[in-house]
Amino acid sequence: QVQLVESGGGLVQPGRSLRLSCAASGIIFSTNPMGWYRQAPGKERELVASITIVGRTNYADSVKGRFAISRDNAKNTVYLQMNGLKPEDTAVYYCTDFGGHWGKGTLVTVSS
Repeated sequence: QVQLVESGGGLVQPGRSLRLSCAASGIIFSTNPMGWYRQAPGKERELVASITIVGRTNYADSVKGRFAISRDNAKNTVYLQMNGLKPEDTAVYYCTDFGGHWGKGTLVTVSS
């Protein structure tokens, strides 16, 4: 049974940082590309960042230069380091293995 469990969300002031984690089980993690999506209230889910099995990364234009995705295959975990957070980054952040599996999400709220 595949499980993706996100953690690390919370309330943060604009300009601060957060690091999200997604722990995977039930998959051969090292052979899966991984990604982070987000969904803000009233908006569609959008791709934030992705990382291939060889560590090649891709980012949405809105987060380039501020967010960084990484993976630790020994820990079956993918991370999203978010710096310079803005109120428009407020959303539920979801982890996926691009194989139809999703976590339940973690809420990030950026507000003063």
